[in-house]
Amino acid sequence: MKVNKAVFPVAGWGTRFLPATKAMPKEMLPLVDKPIIQYVVEECLDSGVKSIVMVTGRAKRAIEDHFDISFELESVLKGKGKEGLLKEVRRIALMADMIYVRQKQPLGLGHAILSSKEAVGDEPFAVLLGDDVIYDPQKPTLARMLGIYEQYNRPVIAIREVPREQVVRYGIVGGKVLGGGVVEISSMVEKPSMDVAPSNWAIIGRYVLPPETFDYIEETKMGPTGEIHLTDALSRLLQDGPVYGYLFPGTYLDCGEKLGYLKAMIYYSMLREDLAPELREFMREFLK
Repeated sequence: MKVNKAVFPVAGWGTRFLPATKAMPKEMLPLVDKPIIQYVVEECLDSGVKSIVMVTGRAKRAIEDHFDISFELESVLKGKGKEGLLKEVRRIALMADMIYVRQKQPLGLGHAILSSKEAVGDEPFAVLLGDDVIYDPQKPTLARMLGIYEQYNRPVIAIREVPREQVVRYGIVGGKVLGGGVVEISSMVEKPSMDVAPSNWAIIGRYVLPPETFDYIEETKMGPTGEIHLTDALSRLLQDGPVYGYLFPGTYLDCGEKLGYLKAMIYYSMLREDLAPELREFMREFLK
């Protein structure tokens, strides 16, 4: 079956960015002149996935407002003759079929995805983390993963090589390379220590999953932190058939932590012809 829906778990508190995220979702922090999450939504649309299921929580209204029509703003822009901006805000409001569901308790990524079960239904779906941005000018990472899913008809997880000392921060997989960046996964573990990690291939926030994933999540017990980890559910799914990783070629920008966010801000600014020359000169002067 074709993947038509993408789930965005965006109910987290964003505590790493407090106090900036006290009243604004982390996913709505600006990356130049667009919120972080819009880049990820646009990756879905460019991959042919038009239906977006946002799993939200309290204080996430700004996400809904951003992807909705703002009659007042459009009226102001029209009155001031700002046709370019008017066209852009209308495009954002109409770019996708948005569905919103609530994760009523913060019980982890697995639980957040489980909250989308009724909205997704009995069909394969993608999962994208709204603060993991991947820049690939050739082809969207999700589009590449959808091609792998169609080939194998089994779960596909985006993975990335990280420094060995950082494996404790990620879900980590082990396996063998099949070619074309595809890895047949043999094991996975959530945030292992360096001495037990099966590799330094880290799970990054892109998944393409079959509908039975919900059943595995429902059967997964809470971890010691009181959360239901998606990695634990996928480990059980792995026992019943192959799961594949994809070592994607794009530039990965982790906007979920401060240094990664600052790097992403510089990276996307340097892609802009209207900003890059002066920013480059400023950085040269600053580094002196």
